Amino acid sequence: MMNQVQAYVIMFLTGGFLYCGIEILYRGYSHISMLIAGGVCFLLVGVVESILGPAASIISQMLWCSIMITTVELITGIIVNKHLHLNVWDYSGEQYNFKGQICLLYTNMWFLLSCPMIFLHDYMKYLLLGIQIPGYKIF
Repeated sequence: MMNQVQAYVIMFLTGGFLYCGIEILYRGYSHISMLIAGGVCFLLVGVVESILGPAASIISQMLWCSIMITTVELITGIIVNKHLHLNVWDYSGEQYNFKGQICLLYTNMWFLLSCPMIFLHDYMKYLLLGIQIPGYKIF
């Protein structure tokens, strides 16, 4: 086993690189700010699980993770796109967007993608820290 700092740095980087990889596959490029946002989101998957507790269904975890990821995207977008004027993304052309920084389409995508991220997060905690993988229930 490794210490918690090392484990969470590895998990942060895993989440960050996966987030960038998803962006590169989807739109052909990414940005360093997305590595940071993705790393934060991946670590927060564990926070969502902790807050909801062991009785939480995978669907409820996915719902809260999609809300959390969308919130991180909004905060990142306000900082990176609005304050720093880096224009990394603009969802103004998408339906149901909020200030061009988030939109319902991507919240729904994060809902679906959060399921494998929850499993990966738990598996990495098991491998790196020896924390038992929780039991899952769908509803």
